[in-house]
Amino acid sequence: MFYSIKELVEQADLDFQGSVAELMIATEYELTGREQDEVLRLMTRNLEVMKASVVMGLDESKSRSGLTGGDAAKLHKYIQSGKTLSDYTVLTAAKNAIAVNEYNAKMGLVCATPTAGSAGCLPAVLTSAIEKLSLTEKQQLDFLLTAGAFGLVIANNASISGAEGGCQAEVGSASAMSSAALVLAAGGTPFQASQAICFVIKNMLGLICDPVAGLVEVPCVKRNAMGASYAFIAADMALAGIESKIPVDEVINAMYQVGASMPTAFRETAEGGLAATPTGRRLSKKIFGE
Repeated sequence: MFYSIKELVEQADLDFQGSVAELMIATEYELTGREQDEVLRLMTRNLEVMKASVVMGLDESKSRSGLTGGDAAKLHKYIQSGKTLSDYTVLTAAKNAIAVNEYNAKMGLVCATPTAGSAGCLPAVLTSAIEKLSLTEKQQLDFLLTAGAFGLVIANNASISGAEGGCQAEVGSASAMSSAALVLAAGGTPFQASQAICFVIKNMLGLICDPVAGLVEVPCVKRNAMGASYAFIAADMALAGIESKIPVDEVINAMYQVGASMPTAFRETAEGGLAATPTGRRLSKKIFGE
């Protein structure tokens, strides 16, 4: 068992030839008693749900509230036009993240990674990585296990809850987990993966949770798209050999401290930020009445 990213990196390098996925399987057995075959079976099911949510989310229909829906389809058409400014892989990840979260808003089945509100980042990054890196099914499962290992530390030492730590804890954690897994999928080291986490969380530090009308739609859907894009940029920075001046575990602790200092208005209560704007309040009244 590991209690910090530093310990995770050391154990993966010393005992598992740099495989964070194998370390996570061993940790899962230690924590739950599940054998490797059962862990892989459960993770395969998660993988299937993630891939399906990306596809189903491309539907152009609106959510029941009418706040979201159809944006993933718009971005898909734009990518196909060949006129995009951004890189195909990154933009596809953004599109897939929107798709998953729009599907979630329409009561579709998603895999909480680590929460339903931030469920778009990891499937988006993974599906884009599958295409970019030609990942085998085993490598895809390793991706999920790796993300889970890093996410476990973040959850234990900071938070993955918007109600506790703001959106930095939800989309921030999801983006960081995704970026770390992406580094290793691309042939990087556990240490480089830890640096990707630093870059993502430092960029997300202080991000509030301010859902309009209290629904996981605005601005949540588009924040997942940005989180997916951050994951790719941070991974490339880490793979280039760039290192954070602040150690990763201190960065995670800083996120915890910032979240603990946030007023309740910025922690999923829909009482501050975008939810408290005139338009945000008008939309809430339109959906739920006075």
